[in-house]
Amino acid sequence: MMIVGKMTEAEDFWTSAVKSLHGATKRAEITLQEVAAPNRLAPFALALTAELNFAEQELAGGKFVLLYDPDGQLAWGGELRVVTFMNAAIEPDVVTDQMFDEVAWSWLTESLAISSAEYTNLSGTITRTVSRSFAELSDRVQETNLEVRASWTAQSAHLAPQLTAWCSLLEQAAGLEPLPEGVTQLKRGQ
Repeated sequence: MMIVGKMTEAEDFWTSAVKSLHGATKRAEITLQEVAAPNRLAPFALALTAELNFAEQELAGGKFVLLYDPDGQLAWGGELRVVTFMNAAIEPDVVTDQMFDEVAWSWLTESLAISSAEYTNLSGTITRTVSRSFAELSDRVQETNLEVRASWTAQSAHLAPQLTAWCSLLEQAAGLEPLPEGVTQLKRGQ
């Protein structure tokens, strides 16, 4: 029987896990915003969108979703699942390079390792697209894009490293050099 005014154990765990995201490090060029989360995948869910703007141009964006099922889910192999999507414009010369998929995937795996994110059951896809316009739209430039869809099971309720890794993926896809370890970026105007 739950006493009114007291959180259940699952609610307390979820609140703590979400608060831990505030410890994530990211560049000042990345703006995070909470949006409506999917409500059918797990009893608890949080969704963040991101935009990475540099020199007044959006270079990358995406969505970071955190799911929590206190009973766990067999397919996840745990209770906490991170589901991500990232999109960035890429140079036309790499869109046909067969090795680029491995490079883009390594940005994610290296970011997870560098941030010390504890995870299992990593899966995902790399998609490269070319969009050409014709007829009345023929004056538009050709667009080449990279999409990275990935998910993994977090092995700790300390989730700042998971979000830090995903923000690092955005930076790399946008072509920005990661900040050296121990360097803190100052916000503009400071």
